[in-house]
Amino acid sequence: MADIASTPDEHVIQALDNKITAVRTNSLDFSFNELADMHSTGELVIRPEFQRLFRWPEGAQSRFIESLLLELPVPPIFLIERDDRIYELIDGLQRISSFLHFRGQLEKDGELLEPLILSDCDIVPELNGYAHADLPRSLAIKLKRSYIRAEILRKESDPRLRYYMFKRLNTGGERLSEQEVRNATIRLLSNDFNLFIVELSENPDFTYLTSIISDNARNKKFDQELVLRFLALKNDFDSYQHDVADFLTDYMEKVSDPDILIDFDEQTERHVFTKTFKIFRLIADKLDTGPKIFGALGKAGEPRGQFSVYHYEGLTLGLQAVLDQIDPENPEHIDNLAAIVQSGKRDPDFLKHGGGGKNYRNPLRFRVEYFAERFKAVLA
Repeated sequence: MADIASTPDEHVIQALDNKITAVRTNSLDFSFNELADMHSTGELVIRPEFQRLFRWPEGAQSRFIESLLLELPVPPIFLIERDDRIYELIDGLQRISSFLHFRGQLEKDGELLEPLILSDCDIVPELNGYAHADLPRSLAIKLKRSYIRAEILRKESDPRLRYYMFKRLNTGGERLSEQEVRNATIRLLSNDFNLFIVELSENPDFTYLTSIISDNARNKKFDQELVLRFLALKNDFDSYQHDVADFLTDYMEKVSDPDILIDFDEQTERHVFTKTFKIFRLIADKLDTGPKIFGALGKAGEPRGQFSVYHYEGLTLGLQAVLDQIDPENPEHIDNLAAIVQSGKRDPDFLKHGGGGKNYRNPLRFRVEYFAERFKAVLA
């Protein structure tokens, strides 16, 4: 008779049991008054780089306060317990910040914001116009005694499982961008690579050349995603099979996970990145495109103020084939490269491999090789 412990089903059960025992959690109910006090004394840390930005409009904040006063159920928040017993908020920023804003305890850039005045309350519109200081005493007491469930991941838990727990959390509200999720979650493995991406995103040439992306996209860390795209596609293109978002996340995990040995030299990567965008700044100056060098083209072939990932990838990655041969101080090099950029961005053969539905492996390979071959030809 076969040993039941060796069956595939038993292995699956055992694997799950092993992971369950690696997680240590508590569920506690906190009053909002307690949470506000913990935040003011540093016992509860809200880290912007670890959480979505506070984006709820004042109407949404007001309706949350209204929900508390009406004793409506609200979703739990999630906390991580650090080694020093301090709690870090990993999900629930919108709710906690709304309460702090109403209480006049919410800071931005080191300064207290003006207290929230309720507006757009649609169940009890009589609340509209009230500030916290104006509430009847009974309602103020009721509000501060309102409770919320907190799911706490204890410090004894396996850090890798802590990472995956946050990665999968999505308890409502405004959805995080892919890059915001990466930035927030990756620090549970290691924050070094994330900080390196942030550093490169602040490079003056890169900042200038990507300044046409919208404020909303920049707030969602799209500029940092562009840095990650460059590094991931340059160094690990063979791993890109289907979804680009999953590919970028996988690459960030590979570089950040201390248990995965991957060849990544920050000094070399910084040099390559800096030289690449210095060259494109010079090309942009030569062509008089300004920051529209990576812009899509209008009907007359003029650069538009709409950033194109397809142009960005083709140009920056294609340049890697000749990067070592380029002398940025040599005007002839810049002139020759500029001519290729100008003609390539108008070439129907290049353009048909970009645009909607072309964000996958084969069109990307074509876009990169298109410019790589032409850059090689003019520098031969």
